[in-house]
Amino acid sequence: MNAKTRDDLLTTSEKTTPWKDPKRYLWLLSPALPVIGLAALSAYAIAPKRLRALAWTGPILVHGVIPAVDRLIGEDKSNPPTSAVQELENDKYYGRIVKAFIPAQYAVTFLGAWLASRKSTPVADRIGLTFSVGAINGIAINTAHELGHKHDKADRLLAMLALAPTGYTHFAVEHNFGHHKRVATPEDPASSRLGESFWKFLPRTVIGGFKSAVKIETERLERKGKSFWSMENELLQGWAMSASFLGLTTAVCGPRAIPFLIGQGAYGASLLEVINYVEHYGLKREKLPNGKYVRTAPEHSWNSNHVVTNLFLYQLQRHSDHHAHPSRSFQALRHFENAPQLPSGYASMLLPAYIPSWWYSLMDERVVQHYKGDLSKANIDPSRRNEIMAKYHYIQPAKVDNKITQETVPESVAA
Repeated sequence: MNAKTRDDLLTTSEKTTPWKDPKRYLWLLSPALPVIGLAALSAYAIAPKRLRALAWTGPILVHGVIPAVDRLIGEDKSNPPTSAVQELENDKYYGRIVKAFIPAQYAVTFLGAWLASRKSTPVADRIGLTFSVGAINGIAINTAHELGHKHDKADRLLAMLALAPTGYTHFAVEHNFGHHKRVATPEDPASSRLGESFWKFLPRTVIGGFKSAVKIETERLERKGKSFWSMENELLQGWAMSASFLGLTTAVCGPRAIPFLIGQGAYGASLLEVINYVEHYGLKREKLPNGKYVRTAPEHSWNSNHVVTNLFLYQLQRHSDHHAHPSRSFQALRHFENAPQLPSGYASMLLPAYIPSWWYSLMDERVVQHYKGDLSKANIDPSRRNEIMAKYHYIQPAKVDNKITQETVPESVAA
């Protein structure tokens, strides 16, 4: 049942009774994550020999605890009523939750850098610390994502601040003005293709996203009569923030912190890109006769209603509504029945995404079923198009005098 239908069925009494967000205080789980990391690393600092496992808190949480609890708790498909959306948007409590992530993020990053730079810290523990802090800064990119879509200049500045530790500040430019424009099209470097592994997608999206950000910002400044090297260049501002962070941390912790800082940034950024890989895999917007694509709709994003990951990621898994309303705050995002659904939450999809055979077994058939066997509608890796067509017994309809003479019926779907 969609949100509109639900509102139509509400009684007069229900419409006049103020709606209360049942997850109002559960949203605190997201800013609690870097606090948990800070507590774990603090305990490790006190007793490193006895509590060595705590150096690996980040990967344990991201790849173990959260997916397990996600599966245990299950899904929540409920939507806030339309009448409550504006009130939710105006409630400053939710914005404060998002911003509260950033101070704890920096605290745990500085502590991790200090621990990783100590001579007494074993190499295995340094690796664990790198992944733990990288996991938190990777999730911080989602904090930046939430803030970066707001129109307030202070929020966009905080978004850059959240991105600085990973060195991925160009995301604030490319995501808003590149990805949202080209999403679910072959031209989008952040939309993965059917048959494309994460490891093939990764360099394509990293390089393509960077180039796109430079092009977008260059053109924006040119329209204002300014050069790329203008002080108004948001890319230069972001890179300056990352350089300042790296320089300050190195000055305090010493040069031994540099491998840690580079490693955690790379891992954090990779978490963003693996989520990008999951979000639009194989989905494609239809191209119109005029060369333009149809407007982004719920069916162009993979969604999930698994509660725990949604609480940690500000409902990023309700991705369809986000693309329909980019400035809509996380607490007001809705579930759509016609949006394609992932088999589990984002956290549970990370490990399969790293292993191509596992990923293909989970997702390829879902893409085929989503398009009812018509693979001409899917976004397919060009280098594997023939292989995938043959695998699903897809026969390209032949046209004679502009009439289709043969229909497409893949055996896997027909069965």
